[in-house]
Amino acid sequence: MKNIRNIAIIAHVDHGKTTLVDQILKQCAVFRDNQVVRERFLDSNDLERERGITILSKNISIPYKDFKINLIDTPGHADFGGEVERVLKMADGVLLLVDSFEGPMPQTRFVLEKALNLHLKPIIVINKIDRADNRPEEVLDEIYDLFIELDAREDQLDFPYVFASGRDGWAVKSLKDKPVNLNPLLDSIINDIPSPPKMKGSTQIQITTLDYNDYVGRIGVGRVFRGTLNKNEKLSIIKRNGNIHEVSIKQLFVFDGLNRVEVATVSSGDICAIVGVVDIDIGDTISSSENPEPLPLISIDEPTISMTFTVNNSPFYGKEGKFVTSRQLRDRLYKELEHNVAMRVNETGSPDSYKVSGRGILHLSILIENMRREGYELQVREPKVIYKTIDGKKAEPIEVLVVDVPNESAGKVIEMVGQRRGEMTKMENKGTMTKLEFHIPSRGIMGLRTKMLTATAGEAIMHHRFYQYEFFKGSIGKSKNGVLISMGEGISTAYAIDSLQDRGKFFIEPGENIYTGQIVGEYNKESDIEVNVQRGKKLTNMRASGSDKAVKIVPAIKFTLEEALEYIQDDEMVEITPQSIRMRKLYLDTNERKRFNLGKKV
Repeated sequence: MKNIRNIAIIAHVDHGKTTLVDQILKQCAVFRDNQVVRERFLDSNDLERERGITILSKNISIPYKDFKINLIDTPGHADFGGEVERVLKMADGVLLLVDSFEGPMPQTRFVLEKALNLHLKPIIVINKIDRADNRPEEVLDEIYDLFIELDAREDQLDFPYVFASGRDGWAVKSLKDKPVNLNPLLDSIINDIPSPPKMKGSTQIQITTLDYNDYVGRIGVGRVFRGTLNKNEKLSIIKRNGNIHEVSIKQLFVFDGLNRVEVATVSSGDICAIVGVVDIDIGDTISSSENPEPLPLISIDEPTISMTFTVNNSPFYGKEGKFVTSRQLRDRLYKELEHNVAMRVNETGSPDSYKVSGRGILHLSILIENMRREGYELQVREPKVIYKTIDGKKAEPIEVLVVDVPNESAGKVIEMVGQRRGEMTKMENKGTMTKLEFHIPSRGIMGLRTKMLTATAGEAIMHHRFYQYEFFKGSIGKSKNGVLISMGEGISTAYAIDSLQDRGKFFIEPGENIYTGQIVGEYNKESDIEVNVQRGKKLTNMRASGSDKAVKIVPAIKFTLEEALEYIQDDEMVEITPQSIRMRKLYLDTNERKRFNLGKKV
């Protein structure tokens, strides 16, 4: 058995993690001659490649000298905390990747905190040294400060570090060294990360990730913590609730490069995939039947945001999607629960709607985006934060919000966050930029990104992560404009939109098919107004100078899925189909809307 090193790679979004792994794979000759080398290999699904973020953790192994390095790719965003927490359990060390200009960012901090709590040995990689505005020494000091802030132990503070350029494929121990290849980094992994402890005793393996295959069903991925896992041995599974029953394994795989190789036994410390256990679940322990001992349970972060998912009942129902019924929606949501452990689905009492809770808007919008690509049609109500009662008082989730903004716009940002019950905790200058840190209620972040980008001419960079539950901070004043609602159904015309442009900003283009009650724009005033966007020009056989002036229409504002979810109010919904994202009123009929609004006032 080769010497094993289990290491998780953690980084903030867009700090070059996946690109660095590409270079390691190439230099260690993992790609076979007949394999097509893709850029950003680990971002395997389309959504990850488009957004440039890692959503699902992945396992690969890298052969180096006579060592086998099991590399675990982790998501960088706090909304996928459930995923991060589990996969770190498989590792003995972490590779912390930090941008040589940006320094440690909120998500870096979030994942690092979890790694230090699990007593994992860190190696620091200061990446993107080839940037013109790099400041590696200052970034290294910031990392030390972060470790001290997170109460790192003495041995964790004495961390090894390398400077690297993931794109160009080199790493050096000192900035004076000549860059050649990534061997200094790989040597550091072998020398500084401890090998898995060889624990004697009966077999124990804990399942930390689930994969799914239509042919074999659930595949459990986990690390053998003790003993040797033998495919033909008598084994038992210990569930989260303490139930124990015997199981038999049909196939056993270990990771070899980018592939899975079938084996009969897996020794202690290695990571493997198990096929054939029907009810396998995250956190379950598989151990020998003679002495079934459970491993400590994996804690899973609680949801902080909930949304109501309903079937699509708009006039355009069923025109674009394949899966439109409540049964299909229900089946898909419950299938997601099989591997998405940080998510919850509750029945609402109505057969057509379900309350879905998750770690944040991004967590749930990724699910919605995947569903629409699979051909589902659905509607979603506005996101709501999940309140708790602590010591008899109402408590709400608070987030740490970090904003990097040009110096001249810092005042606007502080004022804007202050209006949403945010409290500033830190302010520091980085050249022409100011870094601001706040504690702000989760409900204060909804809709903030769009307003902040408008106020700072698109230059603000904003990140946030869950901090803790605190007592309710009080109401947040809503200075939101009303919306323009379509009063008819049909194709929108350039003539109608042109004549209504002084009323507000439009979200639709001429030639789009619009239905009654659909939101077509934002009104200049605080109330809502109905408009006729289907009106055509009356044609006469008389000619007059000036009557045929060219129509000049301001380009429509196009919302992403997250922006639409943050934009809607409690009497509005987002309709999601494979081809469209539309915003609409909850009640499409004018009279029903009036009755609903009167009921709210009473």
